[in-house]
Amino acid sequence: MDYKLKLPTALDYFTTLVQSDDEFPLLETAVSLAQDEYPGLDIQQVLSEVDQLSAKLKRRLMPEADPLDKLRELNQFFYQELRFGGNINHYDDPNNSYLNRVLERRLGIPISLAVLWLELGHSLGLKVHGVGFPGHFLVKLDLTYPQEGHVVLDPFSGESLSRDDLAERLIPWLHGAKPGRPSAVSDDALSFHLEPASPRDIIARMLRNLQEIYRRLGDQARLAKVQARLAVLLPP
Repeated sequence: MDYKLKLPTALDYFTTLVQSDDEFPLLETAVSLAQDEYPGLDIQQVLSEVDQLSAKLKRRLMPEADPLDKLRELNQFFYQELRFGGNINHYDDPNNSYLNRVLERRLGIPISLAVLWLELGHSLGLKVHGVGFPGHFLVKLDLTYPQEGHVVLDPFSGESLSRDDLAERLIPWLHGAKPGRPSAVSDDALSFHLEPASPRDIIARMLRNLQEIYRRLGDQARLAKVQARLAVLLPP
């Protein structure tokens, strides 16, 4: 009789992470995607690195800091001090989707940068969300009384986006909408596309990005691993 212990695979681990929408660990799940490319990855070490960044950031804030003060400090820390930013020159590099490499290189794409930014924002008690905007993932901060409303940012650059900025970005995705007329985009259309993305939605979008990259490269082995994760994440 064979008593050898069967170790869980990377896909087994991913499966345990995504079972419940109520307890869906976004950061850990996003980090786990890199196990297909980096089998020896120490996920807990990556999570610890992010925890250390969160602790460093929190020490800078006064207890009475309001949400906008926290947002300014977060962006200063993330984009200016740590120098996270978009990988403009090699946007389609798969490493832009693997958070261990994003942390090492300080380069990513909007959604991978957003996952890290959101984790830091949550650690400050901010009501921040990912936004599955068409064509370009965004993040937003919800403000409550007396600063009611929300602030929408591009995680690629940290830029705050006005209503007209958002409308211009949305126009190419709306049937019959004309460029240069952001005022013609309705508030309802904008609100619909600024709804918060669930953690499951975020991971699905990260996987679909990788799926498209490996499909274009013709890398069938890596493509099959991504598709296996999507099948687990989004069962029929």
